[in-house]
Order: sequence, then C-alpha cells, then structure tokens
Amino acid sequence: MRISEMFYSIQGEGFLCGVPSLFVRTTGCNLRCSFCDSPHTSWNPEGEEHSLNEIMEIAARYPSRHVVITGGEPYLQNELPELCDRFKDAGYHITIETAGTVFRPLHADLLSISPKLSNSIPRLLDDGKHAQRHDAARMNAEVLRSLIAQGDYQLKFVVDAPDDLKEIEVFLKEIGGVERSRVLLMPQGITRKELDERAGWLVEYCKQQNYRYCPRLHIELYGNKRGT
Repeated sequence: MRISEMFYSIQGEGFLCGVPSLFVRTTGCNLRCSFCDSPHTSWNPEGEEHSLNEIMEIAARYPSRHVVITGGEPYLQNELPELCDRFKDAGYHITIETAGTVFRPLHADLLSISPKLSNSIPRLLDDGKHAQRHDAARMNAEVLRSLIAQGDYQLKFVVDAPDDLKEIEVFLKEIGGVERSRVLLMPQGITRKELDERAGWLVEYCKQQNYRYCPRLHIELYGNKRGT
C-alpha cells in the first residue's frame, strides 16, 4: 500500500475533533482541488510502499485506538478493505476521509465524506489543464448515496464564500435523505487569519440551518504543517 506519511496527532475536524488518533495518509488522488492541503498526495504524489503488517506495527506504538485513513483518496487503494479488517480485528475505531467519488464495500466506523464544491475547481493552477477533468469527477451522486448508506457518516463541505451555501443546498436536495445534524460546514483556509475571516458569517448560517460548524483545530494548534 502506498503511504505518504503516518503520524500521531489529534483529529482536527468533524465529530471526533480533539480525539488523539493515528493518521495513515495514502498517496494518489483522482481530483486536483485548488485548495488542497496535502498536495504531496495529489498534485505531486509522493510516498513509499508499506505492507499491511508494517502499518499495523507502527500503529501499535501509540496508545490511541482511533485511526484515521486519509489521503489523497484512500478509496483508490486496492488494499483498503483488508487494512480496515486488520484495524477492526485489532479493536480500532476507523475513520475514513474521502471526497466521495469512489466506492468499495468495507468496514469503517465513521465515513468522513467531503464532497467538493465548484470552489475546488483549479481554474488558475497549472494553466487550468486539470480543471475540466476535476469538475467532471468531483461529484458522483450515486457513489455518495452508497457511502451514506454504508453506515455512520458525516458530510463536510469546505466553504470559501457565501455563494457556496446555495450550492450546498442544491446538492443536499439532489442527494436526499441527509440528516442536517450530519452536515458540517468548514471555512476554507490554512492560516488562523483565513479561518477567522470566514468563521463569523459561516457560524451564523450554521445556527440558522441547524448545521454543525467545523473548525480546523490542528491549524489553530500547529499551523499548516505536515504530520499534525
């Protein structure tokens, strides 16, 4: 399995924000988000092959029994279902972070699904050559419904500007059956200043619509650093 990095930190986003967790970051992604916070797994993928035994040995070094499998896009990894089975058998709580464009049947305790809005289209990056392909791949309603039906989930949207909120409402209506309490809105930003600039109006919208506001605790604590 090709892994970019493994590190022990706290979960900075979502329902389990603040929980000490082992992060297993796979490399390789079918999207090219303009605001990607791990370009070393997408725009310029890097990593090394690790056996599942090696991954489990590293995991056993840490006290927490929470593991977060992230990326890149972990669902692209053929070994992902077996890795999840290994963690399940070892008594771990498993979160998988995914953009929701690929489906595989597997065991996970929480699917953290982050559908990409149009604000993610890389129109200005790399001469815009990835924009059309990214836009075509970033939303797959059938896959999203399959993931939601698989078990416990959260839907996390990266919000850059107020206009994004209309797009979220259209998306949720199209998917159907999504519990509002499972919708998380997270400000786009990789610095505390950027997050604070968007937090005020976004929090108010969450209060109006009964959505959950999603901070980026790891950015607040460590900044935009790898391994945190």
